[in-house]
Amino acid sequence: MVDEVRIQGLGVIDEAVLDLSPGFNVVTGETGAGKTMVVTSLGLMFGGRADPQRVRPGAERATVEGRIVVDPGGRVIDRVEEAGGELDEGTLIITRSVSAEGRSRAFLGGRSVPVSLLINLADDLVAVHGQSDQQRLLQAGRQRGALDRYAGSALTKPMRAYTTAYQRHRQVTALLEELTTRARERAQEADMLRFGLEEIEKVDPKPGEDAELAAEEERLGHADALRNAATTSHEALLGDPAAALEAANVVGLLGSARHALDAVRDHDPALAALADRLAEAGYLVSDVGTELAAYAESVEADPARLAAVQERRAELTGLTRKYGETLDQVLEWARKSAARLIELEGDDDRIEALQAEEAELIERLAAEAAELTEVRTRAAERFSEAVTQELTALAMPHARVVVSVTRTPEYGPHGADEVEVRLAPHPGSQPLPLHKGASGGELSRVMLAIEVVFAGADPVPTFVFDEVDAGVGGKAAVEIGRRLARLARNAQVIVVTHLPQVAAFADQHLLVEKSDDGLVTSSGVTALDREGRLRELSRMLAGLEDSELGRAHAEELLQLAAEER
Repeated sequence: MVDEVRIQGLGVIDEAVLDLSPGFNVVTGETGAGKTMVVTSLGLMFGGRADPQRVRPGAERATVEGRIVVDPGGRVIDRVEEAGGELDEGTLIITRSVSAEGRSRAFLGGRSVPVSLLINLADDLVAVHGQSDQQRLLQAGRQRGALDRYAGSALTKPMRAYTTAYQRHRQVTALLEELTTRARERAQEADMLRFGLEEIEKVDPKPGEDAELAAEEERLGHADALRNAATTSHEALLGDPAAALEAANVVGLLGSARHALDAVRDHDPALAALADRLAEAGYLVSDVGTELAAYAESVEADPARLAAVQERRAELTGLTRKYGETLDQVLEWARKSAARLIELEGDDDRIEALQAEEAELIERLAAEAAELTEVRTRAAERFSEAVTQELTALAMPHARVVVSVTRTPEYGPHGADEVEVRLAPHPGSQPLPLHKGASGGELSRVMLAIEVVFAGADPVPTFVFDEVDAGVGGKAAVEIGRRLARLARNAQVIVVTHLPQVAAFADQHLLVEKSDDGLVTSSGVTALDREGRLRELSRMLAGLEDSELGRAHAEELLQLAAEER
C-alpha cells in the first residue's frame, strides 16, 4: 500500500505531504485547490506522462516521492532487486521528477530506472479508476479486456491454448501465402538454378583443375624452347657425344681441376678438402646433366594436346565468368544451388503439408475460441448480475446491465468474441450500448458500479478513484461511500471526491487547502481530525464552514458512516 507521498512544485502545489492510512482515504478541497494534482502525482509516480506544463511556475522541476509498503513475498521485490534497487525496512521508495524543460527522471529503491519499469510495477501495486477510464471503458476493446480480467484464472488456461494455436496459424498462413503468391518467381529461380547446375555438370570441373591446366598449357606452348634449353645446358655440362671434336664441358673441366689437386693433396689437408669438394661438385653436375638429357627427351611439341588443354580452359573460364571468380567458387555455387533447388522443388510437398496443418489449426482455433466464449459468457452473467445489484443500491433499482458476448466469424488475437456492456435503464426497455442507453448521471453511476465490481476482481493492494461519483448525489452518494468503505476492508482506497456523503465514510480525510497572498497561489494537504472533518463536511454540504445546519448534517453523516463501519 502507499504509505506516504511527498509532492513538490506540481501545479498549484508548492509542497505537500500525503500521509495515507491502510483503509479508506478521501481527498477533498475547494474547486481549484489542487485535488487533481494529488491524482496526477500518483500517476507520475507510477509512470504516467511527464507534462512540463504541470511544473509549478517559477519551480525548476516537479518532484513526487512515494513510500510504498510491499508484500515481502511478492514479485515486486524480485523486480526491484533485478533493477538494482533496495528496500528500506520493507518500504519501497519511488521518486519521479520532471523539469520545466520536459526532462523526466525515475528512481526505484535508490536506483535510476527507465519509466517503463514503473509502468510495469504499477500493475502489481495500484489500479486507477477515474473519469478518463470511464471513457476508455466505452470502447469495445476495453470492455472485452475488462471482462477478461474479471474472469480471472478461469480464462488463463484456455487463453494460453488459443494464443498458441492463433500464433501458429498466422505463421502457417503467412508461409502458405508466400509459397503460393511467389510461385512464379520461385519457378523462375528453380529454372535458373537447374540450367546452371546442368551447365556445370556437363563441364564436370575438378577441384584445382584450372591451375593444373594453366601449368600444362604453359609447358606445351613453349615445348621447343624448353627442349632446346635443356639440350644446350646438358651439352655445356657433359658435352655433345655426337660432335666431331670434343669440346670443353663443365664435367671435364671439374675433373681436370680435381686431378690437379689430387696430385698434391697429401702435402696439405686444406688443399685435400678443396679437392673433395670439387669431386662432390663433379658428381652433382653429372647428375644434373643426366636429368637434363632425360627432360629434353620427354619434352615434345604436341599441338593436339595443346589445343585440347586450351579448349578445356575455355570451358572452365566460361563457368567462372557466370558462377564465381575461381573454380572453387563455381563448385561452391553448385553445392548451394543444388540444396536450394531441392528446397524449391519440394514446395509442392510443403504446400500440401502446410495446407493440412492449416486445416487442423482452424479446427483447433474453433475449439479453443468456443471455450473462450463459454468462459466469457459465464463471467459476463456473473458480472452483469453483480453490476445490476450495485445499481439497485445506487438509486437505479429498475436498471439492468447486460454484458453481451457475441461470436464473430473472424479469429483475432483474443478470440472470436465481441464484448459489449449494455444498459436497460427502465423495465421493458431494450439494453443499449452505454453511450446510448444512459444519461450523464446514470452513466456515472453505472461506471462506478462497474468500477467497484471490477475492482473487487483486481488483485492489487491500492485503488484510486478520481471523481467517478460526478453527477451523483443524495441517497446514491451515501451508497457510493458505503461501497467504497466496504472495498477498503480488503485494500487501500484513495478517493478524490466532492461529495460529503462519500467523504464521511473515510478512515482518513485529507484536505487540499489553497492559500493566496495576492501574488502566488499555493496548495498544501492537511490530515483532518474530527473537528476539521466536521468543518469540511459542513462546507461541502452547505457551502459554509460554520453553518449550524451544515454541521448538524455533517455530524449525522459521520455517525451513519461509523455505524456502517
